[in-house]
Amino acid sequence: MSRSCEELWALFLASGGESAAEARGARYSCWQFGIGPEQGDRLLACVLRGAKRATAGALAAYEHDGEALPACGDFSVITDGSGAARCVIRTTRVDVVPFDRVGADHAYAEGEGDRSLEQWRAGHWDFFSRELADWGLAPARDMLVVCERFELLFVAGDPGSR
Repeated sequence: MSRSCEELWALFLASGGESAAEARGARYSCWQFGIGPEQGDRLLACVLRGAKRATAGALAAYEHDGEALPACGDFSVITDGSGAARCVIRTTRVDVVPFDRVGADHAYAEGEGDRSLEQWRAGHWDFFSRELADWGLAPARDMLVVCERFELLFVAGDPGSR
C-alpha cells in the first residue's frame, strides 16, 4: 500500500465525519478504477463529479488474482492513474450476475458515456476482452460479473468532505 493511500486514510479518519467514525479500526484497500493512467484518471473524474457510483469486474479476474470480492461496508482509497490517493469510498451493494443480465440501472450508475446499457455492454465487453486475454480467456455472455455500488465519503483537499 502506498504512503499516499495511508496518508489519505489518516486524513479521512481525522475528518470528524460520521463515516470516518464508523471507519475507525476498519481495514481498507487501495486501488484505481480501470487499467492504466488514462482510464484511471477518466473514471476517477466521473466519481469526483458525482456521475459514477458503481463499477463492475469480471469474476474471473478476481479469481485469477486471488482477490476477495467486495462486500457491503468495505472501504477503499481510490487513486488516480499515477497512483496518488484521491478519495475514499464505501461499498453499499454487491451483486454477482451474468454479463447479459446486468441491468440498465447499474449501467447508469457507472456514470460513463451516455450511461446506457448498450454503451455499458459494448465498453465492458471490450474491457473484459482485453483483460481476460492476458490469461488466455475470452468473455462470454453468461460470464459472471461483480457489480459493485458505492458511496463517495471523502475527497483529498476538499474541506467539506465528511
